Amino acid sequence: MTAQVHYKIRTTPSSRVFNIIGWITITVITLVCLLPFILLISGSFSSDQAIRFYGYSILPRDFTLEAYKVVFKYPEKVARAYGVSIFITVAGTVCGLFLLTMTAYVISRKSFKYRNVLSFFFYLTTLFNGGMVCTYIFYIRYLHLKDSFLALILPGMFNVFYLLIMRSFVTAIPQALIESAKIDGAGEFKIFVRIILPLLPSGLATIGLFMALEYWNDWYNAMLYINTTAKYPLQYMLYDLQMQAQSLAQIASQVGIRVENLPTNSLKLAMAVVTTGPIVLLYPFVQKYFIKGVTIGSVKG
Repeated sequence: MTAQVHYKIRTTPSSRVFNIIGWITITVITLVCLLPFILLISGSFSSDQAIRFYGYSILPRDFTLEAYKVVFKYPEKVARAYGVSIFITVAGTVCGLFLLTMTAYVISRKSFKYRNVLSFFFYLTTLFNGGMVCTYIFYIRYLHLKDSFLALILPGMFNVFYLLIMRSFVTAIPQALIESAKIDGAGEFKIFVRIILPLLPSGLATIGLFMALEYWNDWYNAMLYINTTAKYPLQYMLYDLQMQAQSLAQIASQVGIRVENLPTNSLKLAMAVVTTGPIVLLYPFVQKYFIKGVTIGSVKG
């Protein structure tokens, strides 16, 4: 029969004071971080005149849904744009993670003869690039990606900074596992799929969240390469809507016409709420992997 020993942690007055100060500090920092989001949501439900005259407030002034009515005036377009953004985000993140992880596995293997040379070429791209004009010509003339979803997926699929972080995760895996799999007759690709990938949930969640955020918030590539309205992602569709509203307000002011019911400031806030909502809802599901991944990735491998 084994005896169970229970330890009771004694709290001293100094430790209680430290805990109280810590909780107060965390609470204040949390409120400071939440305040911009509260102002964002409140402003999206405020009238444009109230924002113009009184500024932003925690509680909505002159409550109205006019900004959201403008955003969702054509719900089929919004739903299509949501579908395009979701497809681009999922496809780009999955393919990019697979490509990054496979590359990180290759350059982390000491048995690979040219891993240092390959790493140097990857690092060189962080210092020099061809520029926007050369990139545009390459995508349009040689890859023929004009008005194609690939033009929205390929640019964000490979990031050298994420590659270096992923290499730290792969390097942390014991080499004995790889050698044991080789002794059992497994090939490199089978080792990568059956051993390496299952041992990288933190790294995949961390890099995946970063890549998903970049894909979800990207509108610039759509402006350069997409012509068809049905292929607009959500961010560029809302950006185009905002530009149209601002142009209409500017033209109306120049000719002396007052546009009372056309929101401009509140429309920007409503668009931010619509675009950030899915990412905010996604974060709690990957939070534990994200925190663990940032901690592991911060250690040099």
